Amino acid sequence: MAQGRRAATMLVRSLSREWSARLLAVAGLLACSTLPAQESPPAGGGSAQATAPSAMTANPTEALQKATQNPVADLISVPLQDNMNFNVGPYNGTQNVLNIQPVIPVHLTPSWNLITRTIAPIVWQPYTGPDTANASLGTFGLGDLNPSLFLSPAHPGKVIWGVGPAFVLPTATDRVLGQGKWSIGPSFVVLAQPGHWTLGLLANNVWSFAGESNRPTVNQFLAQYFINYNLSNGWYLTSQPIITANWAAPRAKDVWTVPFGAGVGRIMKVGFQPINLQLSAYGNVAYPTGTSPWGIRLQLAFLFPQLTPTEEELLLEQRLKELHQQQQQQGIHN
Repeated sequence: MAQGRRAATMLVRSLSREWSARLLAVAGLLACSTLPAQESPPAGGGSAQATAPSAMTANPTEALQKATQNPVADLISVPLQDNMNFNVGPYNGTQNVLNIQPVIPVHLTPSWNLITRTIAPIVWQPYTGPDTANASLGTFGLGDLNPSLFLSPAHPGKVIWGVGPAFVLPTATDRVLGQGKWSIGPSFVVLAQPGHWTLGLLANNVWSFAGESNRPTVNQFLAQYFINYNLSNGWYLTSQPIITANWAAPRAKDVWTVPFGAGVGRIMKVGFQPINLQLSAYGNVAYPTGTSPWGIRLQLAFLFPQLTPTEEELLLEQRLKELHQQQQQQGIHN
């Protein structure tokens, strides 16, 4: 039975490494593309900082860059963020966390939006126990869901903001992948987007109020500052470290995780689909005993900017024209 478990575990780790390799290959392929996304803010549609870009205005790529860098933008997106954390535990294992993070805005009134953000982590957690025979093993499954809601003005000024609750739901498929507690607390985001820059901060603190009685109580803080500088052709430089504090940690040196690092990203199109591709690396200057000192983050986000009826018609005409051109080229080659 132990041999079967080891075989299954090695298969999962192999698939995880293959998936990461494929993502890196896709990153290299897409970086060679020269076709940027063609979305920008709708004319007369409110602030560029808060409104999803549409397809037909003069500076398309920069507008979509800024919308994707705004956590409370009126833009549907589905980021897939893969975090590889190295040198975990006594056997220097690699933890892999794939966060599926759909962001969906809801128009409550003409003046207010409700932004829903949910993080669903799929986790590979390496074995950290005392039995060296199990050093190559680990646990794979779903972690705790982390939904957040942000109430935000539909037409903000120079300072963009949102406030609301953050939750942690005990959905983990294995004890080592979650906290076993229901938690809730306040969350807020504030940012500004002067010129080519996006500068902001997202923070929350949650406390447990129910769950398994034999599990530790939860009192944890999260802060993510984000600094982005937009370049030409959809490229941008970014730094988005996630700082956490476990106020319930038994030892003071195990409270904080403080990373520093940076990366590069690009807004572009694959066919007609706008995407946001990003690669970054972070080192932890402070981290709890047994956790990772550094890691790599690779993100692929699918973007779904809103179009007006006129823009939808023009886009359909563009697609039909391209299909007609492809058919003509095939006829010439034949």
